Amino acid sequence: MQVLVDADACPVVVKDILFRAARRTKVCVTLVANRFLRTPPSPFIKALQVPAGFDAADNRIVELVGPGDLTVTADIPLAAAALDKRAYVLDPRGNWFTRENILEHLTMRDVMDQLRGSGVATGGPTAYAPSDSKAFAAQLDRFLARRGPASAGV
Repeated sequence: MQVLVDADACPVVVKDILFRAARRTKVCVTLVANRFLRTPPSPFIKALQVPAGFDAADNRIVELVGPGDLTVTADIPLAAAALDKRAYVLDPRGNWFTRENILEHLTMRDVMDQLRGSGVATGGPTAYAPSDSKAFAAQLDRFLARRGPASAGV
């Protein structure tokens, strides 16, 4: 099992939580972005820089993700693609994307895009709060505890 992170828009606090988890559980965490990312020295943490371009990081994550892996992203189409590959998907606020809820998320995303396209001001997501990072850390810890070191490829 590996953790793949859509790192371009991932909050720094979430990356720090993932770095600590990687060292603690010996699970490989890979940050994928179209810019250089600094990572702490660890055999379990790496950064993968992809060329600039629309969805380049997302496409690379889809290439790399496999069944049982964890993808960390708030990008709904990427979440859907990872779920299609039988991966788990957790957003940086600690919410799970699942086969049962992804269609609702995709539909809402499309509706909001149509509203914005017609000139309606829809606002954006709420600011990332400390409660979001706590929720993410709790969900990540539960997931990693359930998966155990045997499924982590150690």
